[in-house]
Parts: sequence; C-alpha cells; structure tokens
Amino acid sequence: MTTIDGVGSPNPDVTDSRAERSAAGANARAAYDAVAARLSRLLKLSSSDPDAAQQDALAWFLELGHRQRRDRSAALAELAELFRAGQPPRAIDGQTDGLVVGSTIHPLVDRLVAAATTLWMPWVGKHFEAANACGSNTLTGGARWPSKVVWPRYHMRGGPDRVSAFDFETRVEPSAVDEDHEVLVIDYAPVRENPRLGIRAIRDELVEIVPGAHLGTMLLRHRGRYHVAAYFALRSQP
Repeated sequence: MTTIDGVGSPNPDVTDSRAERSAAGANARAAYDAVAARLSRLLKLSSSDPDAAQQDALAWFLELGHRQRRDRSAALAELAELFRAGQPPRAIDGQTDGLVVGSTIHPLVDRLVAAATTLWMPWVGKHFEAANACGSNTLTGGARWPSKVVWPRYHMRGGPDRVSAFDFETRVEPSAVDEDHEVLVIDYAPVRENPRLGIRAIRDELVEIVPGAHLGTMLLRHRGRYHVAAYFALRSQP
C-alpha cells in the first residue's frame, strides 16, 4: 500500500492549533462561570457592606495574580472576564492606592516582574482630578534618582517621601482591545512633558468592579496596535 505524505494522517500543526483553541475555549467558559457567580455575590454584599465588598474584590484581584504563576492561562482568562464585567468609574477623584496584579507579557517576563516588584515597587497609586479630566501617578521619593538614569531631562514633583509624575488625561470611550466595552481611558500620549521613551506608548484602561475597587489594564502600543501588558488595581473610597 502506497502512502502519500499529508494524506490520511493528521497534520500536527493543525492538531496542536485545534487543541489550543479548545483549551482557550474551555478556559473562557470556566472564567465566565467563575466570574458571574462570584461577582453576583460581591455586588449583593456591596449594597449592605461596601467596605467588605471592596476588600473582597481587591483580594480577588491579588489572588488571580498569584494564581497566574501556577495556572497562567486560566488566571488570565478570569482576569479578562472580570475586567469585561466592570464599568467605567464615572466619579473617581483624589488619591487612590495602587496594587500590581501581574504582568501578562510572557511567562518568563511575568516571573521576573513579580520578583522585581516584590523587592521594590515605587508606584503607590494614581491621583485623579475629575473636574479637569486629568491626573498623575504617585511614586515613592526613592523613584526620583533612578528615573534620572532613564529620563535625565524629566522632572518629578513633590517632597522626599512622595512624588507625582507621568501626568495623564482621562476620558470614557471603548477599549482599544475590545470595542464593545466602555472603559475609563488613562492616556499619557497627549501630555507633552511625559518622556517619549516608554511612557507615551502606554494607555491604561480602568473599570470599577464594586465601589472603591477598580481593575486596570496597562496597554502598550506596538506597531500601531495596543496589547495588554499588565493588570493593576486601584483602591478608592467606596
């Protein structure tokens, strides 16, 4: 019996691609179910105990960040579904506390970022000026001198303990990676004082999960398209 290459036997590339799509679909369905059930409980709790709901939501974000280290695809699928379930915060104002949830670039990069931010994390949150649709990032005073190495002409503002840097403009519009989902855009590109290297290529997007607990994505622009590079969280007054 004669055999012809590629006929009558499965193409391994096609088989692998189908397996990947099947796994991605299973993760997406599991993420949807997990988020729908847990978020429903959180929203009910927020009506009677907003402080407890806020703490539970923030703990959920960090839990997914930790889970990403052992089950990356499932954790990222749940983070994406949770972000999609959020609404743009319309009244976020003043100082917020920031939490790094995790990088989404590559498993190796993600682990390096997690290790680095455990040792030193100068970013402590964002300050919003709702009336002027703008704001800035809040960093520890120790970030001032390392920043001079990367951006020697950029000047941070503030005292020895806290500094303000990397100003942004805000607006509500569809997400750059999901046009059916409205988000609060935190845009660094329009601010001319921001460093062209790195900072102006960033676009943050923010949603509120429950009052006072916000989930954000940091998007990086590459070759004209935005890609999710990290998740972060902000805590404000519920």
